[in-house]
Amino acid sequence: MTYAEAIQFLYDLQLFGVKLGLENTRRLAEFVGNPHHRLRFIHVAGTNGKGSTCAMLESIYRAAGSRVGLFTSPHLVRFSERIQVNRQPIPDDDVVRLVEGMRLLLDRFPRDYRPTFFEVVTVMALQFFAEKQCDLVVWETGLGGRLDATNIVTPLASVITNVQMDHQQYLGNTLARIAAEKAGIIKHAVPVVTGADATEALNVIRAAAELAESPLTEVGPGDTTRSPLDKLQLPLMGAHQRINAAVALATVQVLQGTIPVSDQNIVDGLARVEWAGRLQVIRSPSGRTTLVDGAHNPGAMEALDRALRQYYPGQRPVVILGILRDKDWRAMCDVLLPSAKSVCMVPVASARTTQPEELRAYCNSRHPTIPTNVCHSLSEALRLTDAEPFRLITGSLYLVGEALDLLGAINGKGMGEQGLNEYRTSPPVP
Repeated sequence: MTYAEAIQFLYDLQLFGVKLGLENTRRLAEFVGNPHHRLRFIHVAGTNGKGSTCAMLESIYRAAGSRVGLFTSPHLVRFSERIQVNRQPIPDDDVVRLVEGMRLLLDRFPRDYRPTFFEVVTVMALQFFAEKQCDLVVWETGLGGRLDATNIVTPLASVITNVQMDHQQYLGNTLARIAAEKAGIIKHAVPVVTGADATEALNVIRAAAELAESPLTEVGPGDTTRSPLDKLQLPLMGAHQRINAAVALATVQVLQGTIPVSDQNIVDGLARVEWAGRLQVIRSPSGRTTLVDGAHNPGAMEALDRALRQYYPGQRPVVILGILRDKDWRAMCDVLLPSAKSVCMVPVASARTTQPEELRAYCNSRHPTIPTNVCHSLSEALRLTDAEPFRLITGSLYLVGEALDLLGAINGKGMGEQGLNEYRTSPPVP
């Protein structure tokens, strides 16, 4: 099997959709010797900020000398971003080897209940981290938590960054229901850390932690001004990143008795954290600023809008906007457009894209004073806005990945692997 064939095999697994439930993941992990039993985890769920919080935790523990596995999704450009050890993506040869092994195991499953892409990748990651003898794995959920494939592990700590409205068609249409799905990662007597602030969601998390006899640490805005965050300039912009940092710091403190970390390790780790596509600034030789942010739901768009006002007061960017149709794209537009100089609507490279013409029609009806136009590709929009001194690309992590690839602003040239982020779900297992 070549690398291209391995990637194609993973593409083909998308035919089986995403089945919310743990049975297949547990069975597949058992076939390869339950590698997660040889690993320690911090399990991270939440609506927004999961990836950034994971990146911060990884950076802190790596600064402390640990060998740290990092499992996140979606990837921006290359599949290997999902599985990293000490921030080094899994090599192509290992992807091929692990996929070959998975291909043989899948024949043991009924044809109509084969493991899905995410289930297979989850177990591949467990195998790789066990082979590399990781001291700790920072383990991000995919969708929700309770029935997510990552939930087969029993972690050292469970983290819920926040609870906001997203993926309602799969997780529920109230904050309480979404919180219940995310609180499903809470295990008996395992400490819980959360940055959730909505009362409706927080009450659910509190009840779940009490039922599981799990000590709960609640993080709020006041924690962002405590040492060492009070004196630290984070590389990641935005007030929301300071909350994420406070959640990461609280998690480290909760686990001090298990994995000791010095104050200097914390400062060094947070000062060096990198996480692409989140309020990432790209400056051209001519001085033009391109801001790239993966805001993909109303809560994330509100954080982006606050950051624009904080870092670029009085400036209105030309916005390149593409959103998936299964997101609350109307609410996202309503949040962002008042801060825009003009908007160029583009398709996201996904079958789930909202059509640019539909975006434009809505924005023109709601915000008629803001100029809009339609481009048929991101490349076209980049050319059209090339002379603009300040532009913003946002609306979807898929779009952000394509933008970083086209702008040459991320390591690892794209090889047409963004399509692996596509998913469709089957009804959840009760």
